[in-house]
Amino acid sequence: MNALKIHWFQHVPFEGLGAIEGWLTARGHTLTCTRFYAGETPPATVDGFDWLIVMGGPMNIYQYRDHPWLRAEKRVIREAFAANKRVLGVCLGAQLIADALGGKVYQNELKEIGWYPVTAVPEGAASPLAFPAKTTVLHWHGDTFSLPPGGVWLARSEGCEHQAFAVGARVLGLQFHLEMRPADVAVIAEACADELVPGRYIQGAAAITGGAAGAEEAGLLLDRLLGRLAQG
Repeated sequence: MNALKIHWFQHVPFEGLGAIEGWLTARGHTLTCTRFYAGETPPATVDGFDWLIVMGGPMNIYQYRDHPWLRAEKRVIREAFAANKRVLGVCLGAQLIADALGGKVYQNELKEIGWYPVTAVPEGAASPLAFPAKTTVLHWHGDTFSLPPGGVWLARSEGCEHQAFAVGARVLGLQFHLEMRPADVAVIAEACADELVPGRYIQGAAAITGGAAGAEEAGLLLDRLLGRLAQG
């Protein structure tokens, strides 16, 4: 496989690439980053990278007044898609991709925070990014999205119908986190501790930081999906 140039978007310092970074660098791919929280601006064009990765964050994708860079970020996502780049979105990143490509983002009926399973749906079985029957993953979201035009539904959960979608073989949106290693989980559990209030699909800090079994399943799925995206 040829080395790819990857550019990624970071919205808050406590949500990085996690295990994605090691997977990419181990295969010789190169990384550059726009850190919006630090005032950095995204690339003016998409010519300089092969793959765009959009990570998570606690903000809403329509908070233009508080985060004016959201408009520029969506522009880059649309241009990357139009140029047939690989595009991966995680949590907030999946919502940004859905919106940029013509879907809608809105409040889910319930918040999902903790280790809960996602299950494959029949609609996604033929996709090159199809999911296994069931995988336990880390959720941390209150919003969800409708599928953008051309989007193929891949997975759902009890608490949220649209958990993952693909557009062709190069665009993937994941509402949940596969990339978080134990240290990453501990960091977000501390940074967002105020969200851990009683709820049907909200676990406590101890259950979240102790979710080692879920992390192992998530890691296997992450490896599979990254490999397929890299193939394009």
